[in-house]
Amino acid sequence: MSRKNSSIKDIKIIDCLPLEELLRYSRKQLIESITLNFEGIFPLLLLAISNNILSDINSYLEYRYNKYPHLFNPFNLFNIDFTSENNKVIQASKQKQNQPEYTLTQCSQETNFPETKLTQWICTINRKKQAIFQGSPGTGKTFLAQKLAQHLITGGDGFWELIQFHPAYTYEDFIQGIRPQSEDGKLTYPVVPGRFLQFCQKAALCQDTCVLIIDEINRANLSQVFGELMYLLEYRDAKIPLAGSGELFSIPENVRIIGTMNTADRSIALVDHALRRRFAFIKLSPNYEILRQYHKEIETDFSVEGLIQVLEKINQEINDPNYQVGVSFFLRKNIAEEIQDIWQMEIEPYLEEYFFAQPEKIDEFRWEKIKYFMSKSEN
Repeated sequence: MSRKNSSIKDIKIIDCLPLEELLRYSRKQLIESITLNFEGIFPLLLLAISNNILSDINSYLEYRYNKYPHLFNPFNLFNIDFTSENNKVIQASKQKQNQPEYTLTQCSQETNFPETKLTQWICTINRKKQAIFQGSPGTGKTFLAQKLAQHLITGGDGFWELIQFHPAYTYEDFIQGIRPQSEDGKLTYPVVPGRFLQFCQKAALCQDTCVLIIDEINRANLSQVFGELMYLLEYRDAKIPLAGSGELFSIPENVRIIGTMNTADRSIALVDHALRRRFAFIKLSPNYEILRQYHKEIETDFSVEGLIQVLEKINQEINDPNYQVGVSFFLRKNIAEEIQDIWQMEIEPYLEEYFFAQPEKIDEFRWEKIKYFMSKSEN
């Protein structure tokens, strides 16, 4: 790199930090903070001293992105339209196609929820930036989350992804952790980003909303999995050092998190109050109107009203909104041929578990009795 003007000597850069922030940093974190701030304004220095500005800035931005992909979006620093042939990374980013349109009306038609209710939920997600759909089995939590995510990214350059938590899911899987790797026959132990950091790296390169769906969110040890993310979920504009690498990290503004929670899962007790404060909770109950509307639209020859009466009776006996039987089990085009299998292989085992101490109630809802009742209701 050559200097445009050899007389340029005195360039001063001042970095001011609040006292409370300064005292909170370790020596390593302080050095990193100053370095990051300097690297952020370094392109201005290139403008003053470089003879080949576009090429030098492009090389610098590629270096900065490769080093800090989860912290910065280098393509939007100055809104400069780089057009040089060497700018392959930036050109590829600018050529990304926007997501297809998915209107609220389409979402309402596919989920059978009214647009007013969907609008309310979308406003809640955008206000809180993270929400959890909770409900008993069969209330359509995951399907609804996917459709809302599709609407949230409509027409933009964002994206949505889905991951599922389980009891063995860890902080290292979600945030970052040491992963043994072999390089030139030698074993190394680099700190590798987990699924959430990878998601944020991609989201930082987008202008519009990006949605992460966490299915069965309550099945993992959430306090352990989220770690310092608990702080960032509440203070979205803050940056904190990560435990593994010490790098400063913040959640991009355009990130939304939607979780699903099965209230019949006993691990719901593991969701502590601290986490509940950071999410908006949206409750879903069995919606019999969805069942009616679905079979009316596809014109199935099936006694929907008889089935609804049975489900209402079952849920009245259960008498607990966390364990009610939902309708998504029966949203099937060939329900007339599949209903016996669904009932005996899915509904009866669920009832056997819930009424394990009351076998007489299970007998009341066996298929032979239910089949007779539905046929009687049809007539």
